[in-house]
Amino acid sequence: MPYVLGLDIGNTGTAATVARRRGDAWARPEVVTLGGRSAVVPSVLHLAPDGSLRVGEPATDDRGGTTRDFVRRVGDDVPLLLGGEPCPPETLVAELAAWVIHRVSAHEGAFAEAVVLSHPAGWGPHRRDLLHRALWALDLRNVTLLPRTVTVAESHAARGFPGTTAAVYALGGNTFEAALVRRNARGRYETFGLPQGLEWLGGTDFDEALAEHVRAALGREFAGGEAHPALHGLLAECDRVKRELTIATETDVLLTLPSGPVRVPVTRAQFEDLIRPAVRATVDLLAQTVHSAGLTPAQLDGVLLTGGSARIPLVTELLAAAFPVPVEVEPDPQLTAATGAALAACQVVSPRPRRPAPAPATATASVGAAAPAVPARRHAEPDHPRHGEPPARPPVRITPLNLPKASRLALARGRVRDREG
Repeated sequence: MPYVLGLDIGNTGTAATVARRRGDAWARPEVVTLGGRSAVVPSVLHLAPDGSLRVGEPATDDRGGTTRDFVRRVGDDVPLLLGGEPCPPETLVAELAAWVIHRVSAHEGAFAEAVVLSHPAGWGPHRRDLLHRALWALDLRNVTLLPRTVTVAESHAARGFPGTTAAVYALGGNTFEAALVRRNARGRYETFGLPQGLEWLGGTDFDEALAEHVRAALGREFAGGEAHPALHGLLAECDRVKRELTIATETDVLLTLPSGPVRVPVTRAQFEDLIRPAVRATVDLLAQTVHSAGLTPAQLDGVLLTGGSARIPLVTELLAAAFPVPVEVEPDPQLTAATGAALAACQVVSPRPRRPAPAPATATASVGAAAPAVPARRHAEPDHPRHGEPPARPPVRITPLNLPKASRLALARGRVRDREG
């Protein structure tokens, strides 16, 4: 069955969704399970003992043979080192994209008719060009790059968000980005204003804040050197607790020390007190982004959330206090950008008829509106201009995706495989 692929490669996690053609329409995107039972696989590449390049966290700590955080390094002149070999960050992103595309194509029995990959809204032409070149080097030539702002708006619009102008609040694993999106004269979403971000602030910082609370609560038990190996998985446990506290009001951090199992009780109020300064900084930056575009918060139609930590109740609480407009968050905001990317990919293959943008005061229509079906019209102009410049898109006739050729890194290290081999 023909399908398109939406791909979101974040600094800490990668997600993908597919939308399948059914007759003359596209069905709503479905999540692809990438890592075991999880819909999200860590954005980590590592060298296996046999020299092959694999995706996901390694079973043992291997800093020299593992690389992460390469997405935000795209555009840096200094390459990353993987197993002693210099690797441009954009090449690593392309390798991860190729792994996802192959994994999905193996499951679907064919390559996607089109692929849309979301990228940070702050990327300029230089970074986009670098990634395009890296993708083309792997013969991935039907991949369209779109700002995450646009793909997030697509996903929210498909779920019924009717707005014309919105702020996008993207809280990732270790980065935060604030940006604006609006419907242009052709009735399609585009990024405007100056996107702003905070490096090294995200969900992992919340995990670390909770871990510090646990260490303080354990006191002498943690002070003993023999306890440190037992606390190796503390951050992973804090991540679990963080997610649980989005629904529960209290829970326990569970650890096994040399003296036996221990429970450190944590309430949602305690956790929110730990992370409040960081969350407030993100809300302030979003407000600053809105003001820098010459708008006030009241002039927005909504705030659209994305990212794994966007479900934390404190985030919605502080945003609602600062923005007198609807604050929209999907059931699993970690998948929002990938879902919107698949919706945008449907438009690459089957563009909608153009329509004028509605007036802000009476906005009722939206890109990717609630009806899941999109008329399958070929040979029309694709949607979503990239920051006012002609987008790097496939030709009018969509050609099948060829099997990617191995990069120099893959040739040297073997076939790209997942962590389960």
